[in-house]
Amino acid sequence: MVKQVTFPRELRLLTPDTFQKVFAQPVRASSPHLTLLAIRNDLTHPRLGLAIPKKALKRAVWRNRVKRQIRESFRLHQHELPPIDIVVIAKAPVRGLENPDLSQLLDKLWRTLARRSND
Repeated sequence: MVKQVTFPRELRLLTPDTFQKVFAQPVRASSPHLTLLAIRNDLTHPRLGLAIPKKALKRAVWRNRVKRQIRESFRLHQHELPPIDIVVIAKAPVRGLENPDLSQLLDKLWRTLARRSND
């Protein structure tokens, strides 16, 4: 069976309530550039939410690039993650990362988060 490697609506955190649940009692994985917060969900798949503040990345093009990179990385790693809800929060230094470096950082953070949420 071929695994789907898409990013449909079911894989997204959409409501403020779901974001609040993640912020309440999260498992963390962080770096100077990004913080990932996660909490178990009752589904069979992980879901992703993004928090890319204007305060950290002033220009829309900077925020959009980071969001695109995070979504793409999640799309490729979704089958390695347990059923958790994840919120990714960007910090100002992320702007200085090139795309390959950001991708490598996200790979490491996904693995850390998967390990910590399985404990």
